[in-house]
Amino acid sequence: RYISTFRPSVKCEIEKSKAQWKTMGPAKVAVPSPKNFLKKHSKEPKLPARKKEQDGKKLPALSVPRRTDHPVMGIQSKKNFINTNAVAAITGLPKKPQPIYVDRRQGDKYLLETSGLVPKYIKKKDYGITPKYVTRRSEETKKAQKEYEAHVLEYLKKKAMKQLSDEERKSLLQGLKKNWEEVYREFQGLSVEIDTIPKKMYKEKLESQMKQLEHDIDVIEKHKVIYIANE
Repeated sequence: RYISTFRPSVKCEIEKSKAQWKTMGPAKVAVPSPKNFLKKHSKEPKLPARKKEQDGKKLPALSVPRRTDHPVMGIQSKKNFINTNAVAAITGLPKKPQPIYVDRRQGDKYLLETSGLVPKYIKKKDYGITPKYVTRRSEETKKAQKEYEAHVLEYLKKKAMKQLSDEERKSLLQGLKKNWEEVYREFQGLSVEIDTIPKKMYKEKLESQMKQLEHDIDVIEKHKVIYIANE
């Protein structure tokens, strides 16, 4: 078998290159001291150190006695509490019972004042009188309506418009209804079978006339005031 003459030299070079990377990092590493072990709550955030209060600032007066304070002893009152309470009970006004009501014979008790059964609102001085804001609002509405009517009249005068009277409006409405009845009578007289083009056209014409008359009648019935242009 063939063996290369450069085999020993190649093997030696490979061993040299491998020896340089046998360790990760420096050969000698400083070992931590066993005294510096991880303690409990050592990684938790700590509050900053409390600052000492300045000498110029004084503490507020305490409303609670101090621990070192002692109560004053030996003070006695000459007041006769038994007689005082008896006089207050005799001369005092008797306490009025609170009015209540029950929902049934053996039911629960409820306050009468908050139940709505006490007619306290009808005893007011201004009961039944129209509030001032309502009268003021109605007056403002009437004033606005008058101003609007005056503006409309002035506009109509400028545009040469006149208002239809009630009689003219009623006669116009009656005439429209009469025309609708005539067209409807003609529509009712059509043949049952509409098979020609002239018949279809005539039917469509009557339907459009009836629709227009119905629209005009509806408009006149809705609006009591109608203005027309002078010719």
